[in-house]
Amino acid sequence: MSVDLVRVRAGAYHDSVTLMRVSRTAAELPGVEVALVAMATGLNRGVAADLGFGLPEAGPGDLLVALRGEDHAALDAAAAELDRLLAGLASRTAGGGGDGPDDPGGFGGAAVYAPRTVGAAARALAAGPGSALALVSVPGPYAFAEAMDAIEAGLPVMIFSDNVPVEQEVLLKRRAAERDVLVMGPDCGTAVIGGTGLGFANVLRPGPVGMVAASGTGAQQIACLLDLAGVGVRHVLGVGGRDLSAEVGGLSTLRALAELDADPATELIVLVSKPPAPEAARTVRDAIAGLATPVVSALLGPGGGDLTAAAESALRALGAAVPAWPSWSSRPDLEPARGGTGNGGAPEPGDGTTVSPGTDGTGGTSGLNGPGGPARRDGATLHGLYAGGTLCAEARLVAGTGRFTDFGDDAYTRGRAHPMIDPTLRLEALAGVPAGDVALLDVVLGHGADPDPAERLAPAVAAAVARGTATVVALVGAEGDPQGLSRQAEALRAAGAAVFASNAQAARHAADLTAGAR
Repeated sequence: MSVDLVRVRAGAYHDSVTLMRVSRTAAELPGVEVALVAMATGLNRGVAADLGFGLPEAGPGDLLVALRGEDHAALDAAAAELDRLLAGLASRTAGGGGDGPDDPGGFGGAAVYAPRTVGAAARALAAGPGSALALVSVPGPYAFAEAMDAIEAGLPVMIFSDNVPVEQEVLLKRRAAERDVLVMGPDCGTAVIGGTGLGFANVLRPGPVGMVAASGTGAQQIACLLDLAGVGVRHVLGVGGRDLSAEVGGLSTLRALAELDADPATELIVLVSKPPAPEAARTVRDAIAGLATPVVSALLGPGGGDLTAAAESALRALGAAVPAWPSWSSRPDLEPARGGTGNGGAPEPGDGTTVSPGTDGTGGTSGLNGPGGPARRDGATLHGLYAGGTLCAEARLVAGTGRFTDFGDDAYTRGRAHPMIDPTLRLEALAGVPAGDVALLDVVLGHGADPDPAERLAPAVAAAVARGTATVVALVGAEGDPQGLSRQAEALRAAGAAVFASNAQAARHAADLTAGAR
């Protein structure tokens, strides 16, 4: 019979991404059946209650540890390992993690000081080397106060937190404009500042491209394709998925475009977003017309271009060659044609990828022209099982057929790690795809993501292929990513998947397999 262990650590705060990783580590310890390590917010307490744990009194500023295991010995061992992990986190966060003059996390040998507010931290760091950015990663209801504290301290701020009311987002961005600083987010999961990645970020070579992104995984796809083509990315300024909505009106997009235009090292700006509100789009177009730096705009939507086409447009705007986008297939006869667009580089009518000013406007679509075409499965259903929301939306548009699920949506991440960190729900969904159908998945590499996604996904792919489910993977990553792009691709290929660096190419290939491609 299983036994439970529940503990509360008063006032021990850690951000949600860190605790998601700790939870996953705890769940994989010997004898542990269920593990939840999270701040004791109402949401997380509800999750713990749903799991059947009895809960003591605790508040949102307290750390909740709930373990279920096969016996007391297993739980005692797991609790000891958790104590070690949490002690390590505490030592890195208290006073910046340092306590001596040679420790880069310290304050030059001064006594350890742990600021209680963002404003206090900004004042403390003002006497040192300075602070360029505040990153807010707290539960959504508490993000507004912390972000406003950073803005009032004169700091640009990246708001990783989601579930921030849009009214608060507008207030933050209007005040940021008055204070002459940038707000990235809310729900900004990806950013690169001067080559340094924040959140879910790939390891990119330095280069002349700056990106403004109302789409995290969309930005990662374009940046990684540019990196694979030998073109570096200097900045990725995430603005939050709602910035180009009618309510927000592109406030951060306008600021980010102006900042990149003022950066002499930025030679090309790429703007990526899901479909914007018409009035926001007009405002942004007017702003782009006044910039000195060329801009490639990639706006997903019906009749629009895909992200690979946008990357190709950016390469042409810089005078760089469009390469053969990497793909790896377990069946050489199904290998797609390699090399840029599938239509000679000319844009399709209605292509939503635009270039302004000073480029030729070509973008095209990335098609498949495999020798003899792929082996089709008449009547098969395409199942899109995605971690990235923008990648899911793009694949749905490109494929034109199938059933798609965004497992990164809030409905699936309630009380659990994002699928880029924890693949459990997607593995269960893959196991449920019927024989004869086609499964299409994305795998996103980089810092913050699963350190070895193929370790768990490859066996699941092999099992799917063995029962007759064709599996296609869009592998979004750069060669410098810690997971190893080539190693991940080879492991998934060996398991039987067809693997593509381009999500659009993967979606077309998967749709072709169902005989439903456009």
